[in-house]
Amino acid sequence: MTDQTNPSTPGPQRGLAGYLATFRRDESGSMIIFALFILVLMLMIGGLGVDLMRLETTRTKLQNTLDRAVLAAADLDQTRPPVQVVEDYFAKAGMSSYLNGTPVVSSGLNYRTVSANAMAQVPMMFSTLDNVFRDSNRIGTVEAMTLATSSMATEMVAKVEISMVLDISGSMATNNKLANMKSAATTFVNTVLTTANANRISVSLVPYSEHVNVGPTLYNQLLTTTRHNYSHCLEVPNSQFTSTTLTTSYRFLQAQHYQWNFDGSTNDRSNAVCPADTYMRIRPWSQNANQLKSQIASFQPRAGTSIFLGLKWGVALLDPSTKNILTALIANGNVSSAFAGRPVAYSDPETLKVVVLMTDGKNDNSNRIKDWAYNSSSEYSHWNSYNFWYYLYYYVSSYNHSYYYQSYYTPTTGDTLTDQMCDAAKAQGIVIWSIAFETDAHGTDVMEQCASSPSHFFDVNGAEISTAFNTIARQINNLKLVN
Repeated sequence: MTDQTNPSTPGPQRGLAGYLATFRRDESGSMIIFALFILVLMLMIGGLGVDLMRLETTRTKLQNTLDRAVLAAADLDQTRPPVQVVEDYFAKAGMSSYLNGTPVVSSGLNYRTVSANAMAQVPMMFSTLDNVFRDSNRIGTVEAMTLATSSMATEMVAKVEISMVLDISGSMATNNKLANMKSAATTFVNTVLTTANANRISVSLVPYSEHVNVGPTLYNQLLTTTRHNYSHCLEVPNSQFTSTTLTTSYRFLQAQHYQWNFDGSTNDRSNAVCPADTYMRIRPWSQNANQLKSQIASFQPRAGTSIFLGLKWGVALLDPSTKNILTALIANGNVSSAFAGRPVAYSDPETLKVVVLMTDGKNDNSNRIKDWAYNSSSEYSHWNSYNFWYYLYYYVSSYNHSYYYQSYYTPTTGDTLTDQMCDAAKAQGIVIWSIAFETDAHGTDVMEQCASSPSHFFDVNGAEISTAFNTIARQINNLKLVN
């Protein structure tokens, strides 16, 4: 009889081998092992991610604290010892133990550099690090990562060429404006011309009213058609207002010397169109704060307003076309040899060129005596001896008055020339800070359009002018993070 026993049913004849074979073929529960492996791997990766985030958070806090500390310590206005400043920053951040060594300070008359290092050990709390990170430092049995960082900051006043173009026209006599401007300009000079800035900042002072007295020092370095010895103004052709260049090969015509303003009775000649006063002379390329402040203190309000003429000379003293003039003035002892080579090229990355342009009004009419009445030495002497309108009223028939003079600049022409000069300067990278000081809407608009940007324009009243000048002076100091 044939045996019909089910071979899958364990029997005595199958024994242990049968059970093992069955176990080998059974796949139930195999995913548990894989899931456990994946879980462990996810925990390891998650732990690594947490540790890396902790590491980056610590690094960021450490670097930010270090950067702030060295920047504050490098500030030239900082009166506390730089090392103490850095240490205090870390103490207040609760990170004193992380400061590695003593900060290093290097300083001179015009700069201060502070560098410091910091180090921190960050425990790897969640990661299995034996095969991922290797470090000789251990905290207990947990491996740690070492963070090391450094920072250096320097405050250095860059080489700066400045032209201060200041309005001292007759309207400055009202509302205490001249006194406020004098105070503000004096503060500006004190701020930019410090011991720390020696030989790095040159200031050209350009006072202007209806005309600009270039002074004999500059006058004698230019080609001129000289007609008298009463004053030193030069007529600048309109074509030269489209460029920052002063065409030194051009022969400039000396401006007429006479007084237009008339009080109706006296032969007053104290406010000539071209001012003869020494305080009205341009003072070029100076770093003598006392001389600049003394001249500012001597300012007196006079005559009309020609913003464009003041701006032209201020810009010209920043333009490389006047370098030969500066060289000659150094040779004559009129300018410090520290400024040899100035005005530098506009492309010089280490030099900032700045115009500070201030007015309390707007461009006026400006007239000249007709050539037929101003073409001989006797006529030059005559108009130096007589107030223009005093002579006409008392010695010339009113019918003939208009034959003696002509319009030379109108307000519209003045505005056009101002705009052209502003555009030419900004195109060369000259920074123009403009200050409208108690001007009307038209004057304010002209000055705002001239500024390098809206943030370079100030519309101020009264003592606010001091804030404007102080803000500009502070901006000239350049604090930057080096590393």
